Amino acid sequence: MARFVDHVTLHVTAGSGGHGCASIRREKFVPLGGPDGGNGGRGGDVVLVVDPGVHTLLDFHHRPHAVAGNGKPGMGSFRHGANAEDIELAVPEGTVVLNTDGEVVGDLTGIGTRLVAVRGGRGGLGNAALAGPSRKAPGFALLGEPGESRDLVLELRSMADVGLVGYPSAGKSSLVSAISAAKPKIADYPFTTLAPNLGVVSAGGSTYTVADVPGLIPGASEGKGLGLDFLRHIERCSVLVHVVDCATFEADRDPVSDIRALEAELAAYTPALGTDLAARPRIVALNKIDVPDAADLAEMVRAEVAEFGWPVVEISTASHAGLQELAYKMAAAVDEARATAAPSTAPRVVLRPTAVDDTGFTVGRDPEDGQEKQSWLVQGEKPERWVRQTDFTNDEAVGYLADRLARLGVEEALAEAGAVPGDMVTIGVNTFDWEPSTPAGVAAMRGNRGTDPRLEGIDNVDRASAAERRAARDERRRHRDDDELGIAPWHEDYEDVPADLRADDR
Repeated sequence: MARFVDHVTLHVTAGSGGHGCASIRREKFVPLGGPDGGNGGRGGDVVLVVDPGVHTLLDFHHRPHAVAGNGKPGMGSFRHGANAEDIELAVPEGTVVLNTDGEVVGDLTGIGTRLVAVRGGRGGLGNAALAGPSRKAPGFALLGEPGESRDLVLELRSMADVGLVGYPSAGKSSLVSAISAAKPKIADYPFTTLAPNLGVVSAGGSTYTVADVPGLIPGASEGKGLGLDFLRHIERCSVLVHVVDCATFEADRDPVSDIRALEAELAAYTPALGTDLAARPRIVALNKIDVPDAADLAEMVRAEVAEFGWPVVEISTASHAGLQELAYKMAAAVDEARATAAPSTAPRVVLRPTAVDDTGFTVGRDPEDGQEKQSWLVQGEKPERWVRQTDFTNDEAVGYLADRLARLGVEEALAEAGAVPGDMVTIGVNTFDWEPSTPAGVAAMRGNRGTDPRLEGIDNVDRASAAERRAARDERRRHRDDDELGIAPWHEDYEDVPADLRADDR
């Protein structure tokens, strides 16, 4: 027998990226071929897709684990690894995805809607991509990044326009069967309906769906009976119909008290989607008037029920009395709700560029600080990803990581925060003993950046200003005549010059 499952826990794991390749080209008559290692492929994602052919979460109940494939590793001769294919999981429309803390991750409405549950890891770079002016032939490659993994809770909330609210055996399933082509299970014992039933109703020019969900009892908002299963499926309904049993044999029940008890449970329930059930329009259907006593009771309480301010209709699912009037009232309420609802628009892509002063990481004291050494915690997407992709068995790869962290400003930030050599620094899942290895880190640790140690202790330095130095330079370069240089004119000493040294006057 087919089962209806509307609540499952799904364990999803994305694929890891392939490792990069460290390879050197070796070919006859080609000296110094250089690095030719290719990059690793990207790991596969796990994607949830709304499929119109799926109406239950039963598949995930039997197979709660979904694991995507890993990317292929890179190879020599510049051959990159293949990307892994994404896994697409078909879910019914109206599925709400929550994390283990109960926070809504996604609300999947609309055929074809996609949600990336977990993303695959990036592939590692090969040594060909790591080569540069300062590192001609890297002897290492980056590792592939692990894929994401987490647990998700999938809950199905029926996509119906009208939700039928009532006690068990109030006649909700019979009403859906009478006004639509749906054939739900009908029996004379409580909680016959264990799964929601949807029926399509046409009234005038309107077509809408009606949901018959498990019955509601006092305490349902706290989990009694099948209340939570019931309340979950009316969150999306735009109109609620109270189906009241006027032929009940329980002495402590009457139509007015039933409505008040149901309204108390609706008010106590907190929808996960943030909707307000109290604002939904209501209709009261006094059922089973084909029974004489029920007809008399319905006539007696009609005026009192009308004091709630909602339309009241007397119906019988057995004789179909009043069903047409009820169908038209539901159609009018649905049309009004659709007209006042906000129009659905395509999601807008919002780009939020990184702030100019955002370094991409933060440095703070580790909350699990030890007693012997200070501990520091570096958090950020880039440094954590770089650490995950580093092969710590390769000294050159570790040096490359240190250079990247230094260029990012991690060493300087640690020194400014008060770290000293030998402190414990944690990045991701790795912990290191910090030793500054760059001039920036050493200078920041000493606190004398921008000064010359040779001038330390000198209070007054007699140095000309820039204007004085510029004036002295211009004075040195200026052309001077004989008088300024102290040289006598040539004709005054002409007679004293020997004849053989005199210039030719010709």
